[in-house]
Amino acid sequence: MSSAAIDPRLANARAAPKRGLRLSWSDPMFRNIVWQVLIVGLVVAVVWYLVANTQHNLEVRRIATGLGFLSNTAGIPIAETLIPYDPAVNTWGRAVIEGILNTFKVAVVGIILSTILGTLIGIGRLSKNWLVAKVTSVYVETLRDIPVLLQLLFWYGLLQALPGPREFRGSTSWIFISNRGLKLPILVWEPAHWWALGACVLGLILTMAWNATANRRRDATGVKPPVWPAALLLMAGFPALVWASLGAPHEIDFPALKGFNFAGGGTITPEYFALLLGLTLYTAAYIAEIVRSGIQAVPKGQWEAAAAIGLHPGAVLKLIVLPQALRVIIPPMTSQFLNLTKNSSLAVAIGFQDVVSISGTMLNQTGQAIEGVGIIMAVFLAFSLSISLFMNWYNARIALVER
Repeated sequence: MSSAAIDPRLANARAAPKRGLRLSWSDPMFRNIVWQVLIVGLVVAVVWYLVANTQHNLEVRRIATGLGFLSNTAGIPIAETLIPYDPAVNTWGRAVIEGILNTFKVAVVGIILSTILGTLIGIGRLSKNWLVAKVTSVYVETLRDIPVLLQLLFWYGLLQALPGPREFRGSTSWIFISNRGLKLPILVWEPAHWWALGACVLGLILTMAWNATANRRRDATGVKPPVWPAALLLMAGFPALVWASLGAPHEIDFPALKGFNFAGGGTITPEYFALLLGLTLYTAAYIAEIVRSGIQAVPKGQWEAAAAIGLHPGAVLKLIVLPQALRVIIPPMTSQFLNLTKNSSLAVAIGFQDVVSISGTMLNQTGQAIEGVGIIMAVFLAFSLSISLFMNWYNARIALVER
């Protein structure tokens, strides 16, 4: 028998009877159903009309539909590729995949660099050093007021104005910079490096598992076991052991000037560098303002309480302020990540072959306009939804939980 007392006035109370649907315009439920049916029917009718009209026009002009053209030989060169590509052999589908990978390369690297740079600039705007605060303020106000397309054209034009390969070289005999791009030494990748990379990923997973275990022990006992020795062993020692056991290959491919161009090494092309630089600097200006506002949203009492127990200002920012500011920073920063990804479509203006550029060439040569535009829309929709899902998950993870 429950120990809780029951109010005798509520003992015989019954739930209110559910009101049924009345076929009358005065019934709100009936009106809602009618409006929803009408709106859905109108949307279906408009979509059906557009599809039927498009299909009729394509049949009149004898334009084939479908994605079968993706299996045809592409025949277009692609300057930058992450996977092997031969225009004389590979298909349009392979060319589109190359464009998607190039867009992915710009978006991921741009998001990482703009986040780091924007965070530093946002913190710099709150600096007590007059020069640092003013320089970062000028950066933010200048970069935000110039259209991103103009910035891309500026950086691309600046890189194109560099001397040719035979006229200029870097400060060493193995780093070259010219209007052909930046040439750097690269590691000759072998199967042993893939195994070492896999070992590093496995070490990262095990480190995260150990960190979670250490957090549970801290909650139970008040003492957290050290994590960094295990992280160092799993993420550095274990991959190094795998690499050494497979022969420790370490051949470096150095670039060299041969004739009128460079041979060997790795290349960062002017198109990719200008696109990455322009998007990073532009997006970082907005992220800086987001970081600044997030830090200022933390109550001043948090700073004062941390200072009262003797924490250094850097430790206060790292351990107390930024973790709280993240709850304010993450939602608007997600929008900036999405903007950077979508702005990468401006690569076509400076000749970088991303998915928009390659799909545009495919559209012109095959005449499959609807399919080409649909591929571009699907790619950017997939990128945007992936970023949104990840950032929403992270935002929910750091959110305050009601007890």
